[in-house]
Amino acid sequence: MTTTAPSSHHLSPAFPGRAPWGTANKLRAWQQGAMEKYIQEQPRDFLAVATPGAGKTTFALTLASWLLHHHVVQQVTVVAPTEHLKKQWAAAAARIGIKLDPEYSAGPLSKEYDGVALTYAGVGVRPMLHRNRCEQRKTLVILDEIHHAGDSKSWGEACLEAFEPAARRLALTGTPFRSDTNPIPFVTYEEGNDGIRRSSADYTYGYGNALGDGVVRPVIFLSYSGNMRWRTKAGDEIAARLGEPMTKDAISQAWRTALDPRGDWMPNVLRAADQRLTEVRKSIPDAGGLVIASDQDSARAYAKLIREITGTKATVVLSDDAGASSRIDEFSENNDRWMVAVRMVSEGVDVPRLAVGVYATTISTPLFFAQAVGRFVRSRRRGETASVFLPTIPSLLGFANEMEVERDHVLDKPKKEGEEDPYAESEKEMAEAERQQDEDTGEQDMLPFEALESDAVFDRVLYNSAEFGMQAHPGSEEEQDYLGIPGLLEPDQVQLLLQKRQARQIAHSRKKPDSEADLLELPAERRPVVSHKELLELRKQLNTMVGAYVHQSGKPHGVIHTELRRVCGGPPSAEATAGQIRERIKKVQEWATRMR
Repeated sequence: MTTTAPSSHHLSPAFPGRAPWGTANKLRAWQQGAMEKYIQEQPRDFLAVATPGAGKTTFALTLASWLLHHHVVQQVTVVAPTEHLKKQWAAAAARIGIKLDPEYSAGPLSKEYDGVALTYAGVGVRPMLHRNRCEQRKTLVILDEIHHAGDSKSWGEACLEAFEPAARRLALTGTPFRSDTNPIPFVTYEEGNDGIRRSSADYTYGYGNALGDGVVRPVIFLSYSGNMRWRTKAGDEIAARLGEPMTKDAISQAWRTALDPRGDWMPNVLRAADQRLTEVRKSIPDAGGLVIASDQDSARAYAKLIREITGTKATVVLSDDAGASSRIDEFSENNDRWMVAVRMVSEGVDVPRLAVGVYATTISTPLFFAQAVGRFVRSRRRGETASVFLPTIPSLLGFANEMEVERDHVLDKPKKEGEEDPYAESEKEMAEAERQQDEDTGEQDMLPFEALESDAVFDRVLYNSAEFGMQAHPGSEEEQDYLGIPGLLEPDQVQLLLQKRQARQIAHSRKKPDSEADLLELPAERRPVVSHKELLELRKQLNTMVGAYVHQSGKPHGVIHTELRRVCGGPPSAEATAGQIRERIKKVQEWATRMR
């Protein structure tokens, strides 16, 4: 169910804005709608899916207050993914008069508290302790980002054991999809017509609806390509350009070469991101930036680069310990420009002034990407925009183009012959992506790889499932055109402005003779804007053609797809460009004609 009730239209769409959680005297329309549905139905289990930044905490605490006030429950237990979030929940609850103990470990709870705030890991250690508490008093359990309960079998089993006796359970998530098929406790799964069971939310408020209501910011993705050169363990030197067709291993090594702080790619992208931040701060004076790094060494190196570029120090957050929490809180309240965090400042961490991001990690799972981008979308007033800088990696561009797609957690994933699934990461990769890990594990030293050099090229802008712009040098007039987009714009104004920038860039490009072109770029007329919808249609057309050729040739789908990639080049169809997919359609048509 999705709602955008008009009752709050006299308010700022981002209301309650920066008011502390739960302190605003009126709720956003979706929060009010979810409350009304809950109060009307009085369910024991309720799953609310709301996009990051929409205000899940406000909704949950308002509901907790209502249930306590009406004596439906006598105490509250909040379960969160991290130590920092556990404390953040306790602080938010205190502001509306609900006292949660974030340091609880065992024994009777002090009478001054209304409940406790725990982590999933903490529940996993002592599930019977929390079961006993639920059995003794009527308890509301709030399971924040509940997809984490499916992270491991032990966590899921512990949550089932601990909270099975709870009077009420409220599950919250901004990203319900997972790439594994571990069932999530207390979530209802319904079988569709295709025989596949999917999670069923009681209330859904997606990014598209939130964007329309002005509750979240529109996100402008700025993608950077460039030439990479690295050496393999065998001593071979390899050169490649980000975004060009290559093997999965080569993509990984080119990506890591780009993120190497000793090359030119990261300094150029950080410089561009800082210019973008300067532009945004003209209309949002306290706007901040976040660089999401892969490990401690990279984080420190990026902070050093930021110091050299800006002349000011960056806040560095290396782990989810007490010191990191205080640094996050300080950055949230001050006016500093940049924070560098290992992998991410964990999901749900509230730093509303973050408006510019640099995705400087090689994690490529859709869940991690969605949570990372979620750090920048929380809107405080109408017209704010978010800007995220990315390397030109096909999987990331795919996720960026699918920001508004709502997904459910799928329990059954039968592999259809010949079908390529970009969300089919292994359970191991997902666990690695979500692991709070910031130490150098030594894994990098064992990989057959050494970054040699890199450069950066502005590639394109992705917005609202469409692509704009052509390649341009860092510091060029063309790049500055896109970096200089105002920080306060309505979503439709962003689209219009990008179209104008692109038209100007194409016109400028056409005036140049080919002999003067100094970039390996396609002519403007060969780089039309292709929407994500059009790409999906092209993929559908290719699959239809392959399906027809299966019956004609007697070969399996997978064999035909593999042969098309071998002959035409390029990545799997889920990552291929429109031009590459058209080439494959043309080729399979040619094969089919020959067999007649």
